[in-house]
Amino acid sequence: MQKFFVETKQIKNEKITIIGEDVKHITSVLRMKVGEVIQIGNKETSENYIAKIAQIGEENVITNIIKKVEETSESNVQIDLYQGLPKADKMELIIQKTTEIGASKIIPVEMTRCVVKLEEKEAKKKTERWQKIALSAAEQSKRDKIPTIENKINLKQIIEKIKEYDCFLVAYEEEHQITLKQALQRLNKKQYYKIGILVGPEGGIDTKEIALLKENGVTIVTLGRRILRCETAPITMVSNILYELES
Repeated sequence: MQKFFVETKQIKNEKITIIGEDVKHITSVLRMKVGEVIQIGNKETSENYIAKIAQIGEENVITNIIKKVEETSESNVQIDLYQGLPKADKMELIIQKTTEIGASKIIPVEMTRCVVKLEEKEAKKKTERWQKIALSAAEQSKRDKIPTIENKINLKQIIEKIKEYDCFLVAYEEEHQITLKQALQRLNKKQYYKIGILVGPEGGIDTKEIALLKENGVTIVTLGRRILRCETAPITMVSNILYELES
């Protein structure tokens, strides 16, 4: 069943009105007809509905609510991914796949070894594009929440946020002792977890950056005997964290 997201103002009197780019997607790409059933999520409240298409127009698609969905696809583990800026195609892949798996936020990070430098004049357009990719991936995977793609930050700004998390994990190829699994097993059992993870760009994390992160209480982990690409590491981390902690 295809899923779309709307805002609260589009839900009224047991009807949901779909507008914008989704109208073209429904009519021209999916070629859906009146009477077909779809799933619709509220971006603001994470509530979900099953609805039947009642009317298709050039500017909107009107649906009738059949029922409200009580189940949730969201996890008890909030994972915020801080990603050292890689090349554009890699960032898009990271956003798409970690959204599908279950990441809650994705934050681009400027780091010493970043090949890509995101200029301020380009940053807004990039972030808007990345947010659309997250939206599309959330619809495809039937997420209840669309991950937020935040504005780029630097390492000092990350350090200010570390205490917000139950655990803040940094993947580093020169770490050979503490595995991701070991770090997660140290956590006290609880119903809800908030985990931060940092993955470096193509060139990895600089030794000075690692030293600064260690001074501020992060847990440095290895992801195994093999060196993973910067686009593979976050997918691996999010998957394994949810495997270990999700209930």
